[in-house]
Amino acid sequence: QVQLVESGGGLVQAGGSLRLSCAASGRTLSSYVMGWLRQAPGKEREVVASISQSGTLTHYADSVKARFTVSRDNAKNTVYLQMNSLKPEDTAVYYCAAASGVFGPGKYDYLGQGTQVTVSS
Repeated sequence: QVQLVESGGGLVQAGGSLRLSCAASGRTLSSYVMGWLRQAPGKEREVVASISQSGTLTHYADSVKARFTVSRDNAKNTVYLQMNSLKPEDTAVYYCAAASGVFGPGKYDYLGQGTQVTVSS
């Protein structure tokens, strides 16, 4: 069992930046593909970024490319999401997730409780 706890959310003005962190306990994260998902009110949850076990492969949703950067520190059992040039449409609850298996589209096995990100215009 993996427990994931997100932090770093908050209120920021459009154009600003936030860095989300996801700390894991229970198992080492190094064997999991990690992802950041978000869900805005009235919308389906979407994957915004993912990173392979070693960190060498990443994937981003088109809506956040060149603005968001996912990274991981396996020694600290932590995953990060650096969000720059934030837009009001980035407002959502952001979730950290872990998936066993190979890097690529697929189901996540574990999900954190989420952290709210609100971008004001």
